Amino acid sequence: MAISNSGPYVLPFERPVVSLRDVTEVVLGFGAIVAVLWLPTREQLIFGPIALLAPLALVLLRHPSWDDVGSGWRGIIRAWWILPASVAVAILGVKLAQAFGTYHPLYEADLKHVGGYVVWTIYQQFLLQDYFMPRLTRALNSEVAIAVAGVLFAVAHLPNLTLTLATLVWGVVSCLLFRRYKSVYILGLAQGLLGLCFAVCVPEAMHHHMRVGLGYSGYHAASKMP
Repeated sequence: MAISNSGPYVLPFERPVVSLRDVTEVVLGFGAIVAVLWLPTREQLIFGPIALLAPLALVLLRHPSWDDVGSGWRGIIRAWWILPASVAVAILGVKLAQAFGTYHPLYEADLKHVGGYVVWTIYQQFLLQDYFMPRLTRALNSEVAIAVAGVLFAVAHLPNLTLTLATLVWGVVSCLLFRRYKSVYILGLAQGLLGLCFAVCVPEAMHHHMRVGLGYSGYHAASKMP
């Protein structure tokens, strides 16, 4: 409560206290991930694990519960419907792509690459929901934090414009779903499914085998080789 000349009154809102640590961890964490995406393959193999595992260590240092990080059975049970909904969206996307003539086989469709991609989408959801979102929420109000998280998620997919637009939408939607259902696994699997659908429904000339960062430019170099 604050006091004025006319008497006591209650402030209509209270601005969040911005933590320098939270802001620093968001900036450094995002900067490190983006920097790795723009490194050559050899350097990515060296610095990539550091940039990706450091956020995991920082999250675990706070000793969260399984439910807090969206890894508990409670969240999976509550969020189960997201998977069949994603399957329905994927089927609809494939049907539309077939009708418009843009459907094509998946590039590197073996179990190793598909399985690796799905594991990566689950970890992307961990980074988004358990590392970036809590820090953004403590510095901003919840709605703004979701918008900023969606933008950061999309920017990480530049210069792939089609994938950037798709991840902007999914980044916001997944943050909203996580806030309500708290399941990294379900959202990661849904992202993997939708990402595979995107890969076969959108022409490869537009998404360059789903590459981002320096790899996106490498696609051009490979395509021009005789």
